[in-house]
Amino acid sequence: MTNKITKVLIANRGEIALRVIRGCRELGIQSVAVYSEADKDSLHVRHADEAICIGPPESSKSYLSIDNIIKAAKEMKADAIHPGYGFLSENPLFAEACEQNKIIFIGPSADAMRAIGNKTSAREIMMAANVPIAPGKNDVDRNNTDEILKEIERIGVPVLVKASAGGGGRGIRIINTLDEALETIEIAAAEAASAFGDATIFLEKFVSNARHIEIQIMADAHGNVIAFGERDCSIQRRHQKLIEEAPSPAVNEQLREAISDAAIKAAKSCNYQNAGTVEFLLDEASGEFYFLEVNARLQVEHPVTELVYGIDLVKMQLKVALGQSLKDLYPNKPSPVGWAIECRINGEDPFNDFMPSLGLIGGLELPSGPGVRFDTMLFEGLDIPLFYDSLLGKLITWGSNREEAIARMNRALDELKIGGIQTNIPFHKELMNNKNFISGDFHTNWLEANFTMPDKPITGNNIELALIATSISLNTKTKQISSPNNTNNWAKAGRIHSMRRDFRSSGWQ
Repeated sequence: MTNKITKVLIANRGEIALRVIRGCRELGIQSVAVYSEADKDSLHVRHADEAICIGPPESSKSYLSIDNIIKAAKEMKADAIHPGYGFLSENPLFAEACEQNKIIFIGPSADAMRAIGNKTSAREIMMAANVPIAPGKNDVDRNNTDEILKEIERIGVPVLVKASAGGGGRGIRIINTLDEALETIEIAAAEAASAFGDATIFLEKFVSNARHIEIQIMADAHGNVIAFGERDCSIQRRHQKLIEEAPSPAVNEQLREAISDAAIKAAKSCNYQNAGTVEFLLDEASGEFYFLEVNARLQVEHPVTELVYGIDLVKMQLKVALGQSLKDLYPNKPSPVGWAIECRINGEDPFNDFMPSLGLIGGLELPSGPGVRFDTMLFEGLDIPLFYDSLLGKLITWGSNREEAIARMNRALDELKIGGIQTNIPFHKELMNNKNFISGDFHTNWLEANFTMPDKPITGNNIELALIATSISLNTKTKQISSPNNTNNWAKAGRIHSMRRDFRSSGWQ
């Protein structure tokens, strides 16, 4: 069966909305952007063929409102909806709402989402499909403390406590000793209940010094599944990915074949369709790998796979949603060429515990040249909204080998200039020149255990900022000594605001 798609509504914002708009345009499909009141001047709104406001800035009233998005799709006469990533992309109720309103959902079915969305049920499905899973305990009764302690002893510490309905690194805690087990489980359950409305947790063996390896899959409506190799996402902070690369320095051809076969089994076990990612933990010491979870959507890091395999995953999603067969689209088995690395560029201060940084983009210079790609929502004059995550863009480089990809990333990071706010560009520069990263010797816990940002250099604009801070401090101290009761706080705040504004508009970070 072949579907007809003439107009796609993108139920997202930022760089991923732009990414989908471009894919639609290349296929001759019209695009509709949705936007909150905070995003009315955003690039995705400007680039789409049509755009419609779906609510106020709060995501719960706009990008997370199923009713508002379905209403917008019907009003704009869209045939299909692309969810991007985040927001409603893995919500089975959203997929069902699309189906009920005869709108094509560009992603897996609601049934598939439910089967793999709950981590305990996903583990059971994978066991039945002979996909390797880490030793653990699924049905944990928090009231039966004796059984809990017995299971932890059986699995062996350290053990992870994980939220069944979890995601984004939330609801995960580690048990290092039996004495701390019960308290840790209650904390994890409380976090899960707060974040997901579901306190169900399970136990899983903690694999120390593991690699986070994920396989990009695409599945069509005809039972065909293709695995487009692995990505290494082991550079993480607080369970959040920061750098991704393809292929992995830890994976050889034989291991790639084995993990890819397991990912294909995982997809077929739940009748999965469209793009998805099957994530695994790799124990380098033993060579064993274990199923982690399935992300039922396009991933943030999909560009590294695109560059290494010479594909366009967004256009492939659209073609599969149209009913086309992967055997016709890709008759030959895909194989990687070269190496690609992605750095997530976030609005945050790496010299201040990565605190979020918001404000007006006062200047922008984008990198270019061979093997460089920057997927971003940025433009000069953009006021970064405070309602959404800190991702500003994704800097990706490709090289004929890993050394060239790293060298190009170093060059691209030097060329990328973002004025007005703090970003994590200095962090990425430090990491690209770290001997462990260069040698490929790292794991999921390596960054937090071994990597420290150096002190912020006092040069250029930093000197200017330091002088401003010193001037404010001295001026304040003088006034406090001479006339402690006459300080005009409103005037002081105005002067500080003015100095910050002038500083932001004067140069680069």
